[in-house]
Amino acid sequence: MSVRIIKKAGLLAIIPIIITAFLSCNDRGLLDLEGEKELDKSKPHKQSLLSKIVKEKRIIFATRNAPTTYYEGAEGAQGFEYDLARDFADAFGAEAEFLVLDTVEEVIAAVEKGKAHIAAAGITITPERKEKYRFSKPYHKVRQQIVCHRSLKAPEKIEDLIGLRLAVAIGSSYEQNLQKLKKQNPQLEWIRDLENTTELLLYQVSEKQIDCTVADSNIVRINRRYYPQLEVAFTISDEQQLAWILPKNAEKLLEAHNFWLKRYKKNGKVSDLVDRYYGHFEKFDYVNLMVFHRRIKSRLPEYRDMFEKAGKKFNITWTLLAAQSYQESHWDPKATSPTGVRGLMMLTWRTARAMGYESRIDPESSIFGGAKYLNKLLGQVSPNVQGHDRMLFALAAYNVGMGHVHDAQKLSRELGKNPNKWQDLRTVLPLLSEKKYYRRTRYGYARGTEPVRYVQRILEFQGILDKMVHKEMEILMGQDINLPL
Repeated sequence: MSVRIIKKAGLLAIIPIIITAFLSCNDRGLLDLEGEKELDKSKPHKQSLLSKIVKEKRIIFATRNAPTTYYEGAEGAQGFEYDLARDFADAFGAEAEFLVLDTVEEVIAAVEKGKAHIAAAGITITPERKEKYRFSKPYHKVRQQIVCHRSLKAPEKIEDLIGLRLAVAIGSSYEQNLQKLKKQNPQLEWIRDLENTTELLLYQVSEKQIDCTVADSNIVRINRRYYPQLEVAFTISDEQQLAWILPKNAEKLLEAHNFWLKRYKKNGKVSDLVDRYYGHFEKFDYVNLMVFHRRIKSRLPEYRDMFEKAGKKFNITWTLLAAQSYQESHWDPKATSPTGVRGLMMLTWRTARAMGYESRIDPESSIFGGAKYLNKLLGQVSPNVQGHDRMLFALAAYNVGMGHVHDAQKLSRELGKNPNKWQDLRTVLPLLSEKKYYRRTRYGYARGTEPVRYVQRILEFQGILDKMVHKEMEILMGQDINLPL
């Protein structure tokens, strides 16, 4: 078991009213909020976990080290659960601490033993777990899937799994489901793995060490990019919900969380997280991903230092620059398109000159010129576009031009969509190729599907590169998690 504590400072300094509303009079008095006098501490009182958290300005989240939960990438700590937990802590004006463990069982045990306040690790609500633990309101939905190596004749039903080397983590929700399925299929057997996480079992499938495993659809969706040999055979569950687990005596904390989550969902924040971490994984291209994995080893090392330096100079994550360059040229410094753009970042002659670089086929000039141009586009994105979406707008502009991006924003407003959200803009950009829409715009026709695919592929490639960086950092820290690059 590996354990690490990572701290992330909260952004707010004042405890919001929506949180204090759930504190008892005694609890609020202890906090001395808004000039209230403290109660006589010599008198006995019962302090809730919520008030303790608010008083200490610290929330401890138990989580797993995985692509769908928490990981260290080129941009630092990130992950769906990490972002969700950080935003919840911010609502308290609190600091979020992350207790990073290996398995869901260890995460849940940390809350039961009082080592963490909340289990935030993509945990599915099952009947068995619901009887034992206190769940929050759900925030995402998944299905359990059978995943096998693509060279294996794909099983189509439960009976086809009989005789295969099927492995799942012992005591997992997957095993609970298999036990139910076994009642109708007595010959169904599986390896009860005590050592490996779901991600490691997926890796073992990719290496043909086992035939199949079971994983939630969100985990499969991401990990197929890292291990292209994985193939989804079929689904073995109805839709299941993901939620956090809280201590049984944390009624007020649960109420506060559920109230916060309701507003968080209403404001589109959960949808934004889903879009950021899963939205670009829509189609799976086995051949292209296999080529990309090979070129990470054969081509990237020659240019990596340049990407890192350019990224640092222009305040852009280097893995994003490298991913963009791969999408542009497949890391071929002599690449040329029919339209005349050239080099690793596929710059026009005019753009290269405007950025102060003469040669487009010189790798360093191309990388620094492309990074400078992307940084310039980032500055041209409307100030109403916030957070991660700003970079996605800039990438789309790199591909199709900022004028067309502004046209798509105007069209978004006319169609009743949010012009400042990539989630909406990516549905409107393709309309720029339809006459009834582009005739109303300033810059006219554009192949609007191209920037959408462009951004999607860059994010996909960046995710794979971020995993490579994460693995490198684990090795440097002496905490090798035994996953391949």
